[in-house]
Amino acid sequence: MHILIVEDEQRLAFLLRRVLLEERHTVDLAHDGQRGLDLALSDSYDVVILDVMLPKLDGLEICRQMRAEHILSPVLMLTARGAVEDRVTGLNVGADDYLTKPFAMEELLARINALLRRRDRRFDETNQLSVDDLILDMARHEARRGGRIIELTAKEFALLEYLMRHAGQVLTRTQIIDAVWRYDMEALSNVVDIYIHYLREKIDYGFSRSLIKTVRGVGYKIEA
Repeated sequence: MHILIVEDEQRLAFLLRRVLLEERHTVDLAHDGQRGLDLALSDSYDVVILDVMLPKLDGLEICRQMRAEHILSPVLMLTARGAVEDRVTGLNVGADDYLTKPFAMEELLARINALLRRRDRRFDETNQLSVDDLILDMARHEARRGGRIIELTAKEFALLEYLMRHAGQVLTRTQIIDAVWRYDMEALSNVVDIYIHYLREKIDYGFSRSLIKTVRGVGYKIEA
């Protein structure tokens, strides 16, 4: 998963990054609020860990602007202030959870996993994912575009599902391999490119708009 940490206390920030990297997450780090907001508005994160007290722009304002821009990444707020009114303020601006410093790393990881499960349930309740006129029906294990059924192999379906669950986000080849193949495929580093080509032949070629985009030097994304 792709996680953003916005924390100005550098020792804590680096400790959080090390722990999350050990859990095989991809981690970006910002030490001030403005940089954190710029990254968060890219809408490429599965979870944002956001300190409240930050230089340049506080965490509450970052969260408020994220929600105003319809960025739905789950937000876990960190604060040294544990008063009820502080937690309520954070939740009211759009935070999903609140953790008071100091905290145990085990609790942080548990809360991140809970946020990810909650996010996934929001997708599963509809049993469908959609980007533009492309629909992925999870119950029927079926893809349709423009009303036309598209035949996909199991691996193509899994890859398309991962892209669509993160629509608009740039996904690196490493992220895709970890999520879809779930083991180290370094010896076959071009496997993602091959399967992206297969998907493009099926869901893009012959249609007026291409949905799968290449982000040169980074990876791929799907968006309208």
